[in-house]
Amino acid sequence: MPAEATKKTNVVQIKPTKNLESEKKWGKAVMKAGFCVVPSLLLRAQQRLGLSPTQLAIILQLADFWWEKERNPWPSKSALSDRLGIGSKQIQRNIAELETAGLVKRISRTSKQGGRLSNMYDLSGLVEKLNALEPEFTEVREESKQRNRQVKRRGGICAKPTTKK
Repeated sequence: MPAEATKKTNVVQIKPTKNLESEKKWGKAVMKAGFCVVPSLLLRAQQRLGLSPTQLAIILQLADFWWEKERNPWPSKSALSDRLGIGSKQIQRNIAELETAGLVKRISRTSKQGGRLSNMYDLSGLVEKLNALEPEFTEVREESKQRNRQVKRRGGICAKPTTKK
């Protein structure tokens, strides 16, 4: 028997879990077509980030192209335009606004022959802003949980009566 066959390995085989919650909600075929991980805080903080619905949709599309932290997405403006059903100029204008807000950074790409390729999009500004907002959102969520627990207890929340002067 070869030595490699007798070696123990630390690799654990993980079998896909049956009946994933996402499959229960969306359907197996839909989930098999692919999915994108987006933090809920992005959706909850849309107004705080100053994102218009179109800008949020653009960020969601960019996130769908962003598979690895070190590898920024580079969809073309026409691909974004096709997906969102808006013109390339509107895509360009909104991305410029996202860049001005410090949420997205455009990085030019060129081919080996020197021709222009689609821009690469760095979303680290967005990530930083979400990380800065997170403590506030978490604090409010925890306060709400605490208040909810107090209401469920006997006697509820004892609030001091307010008097008008």
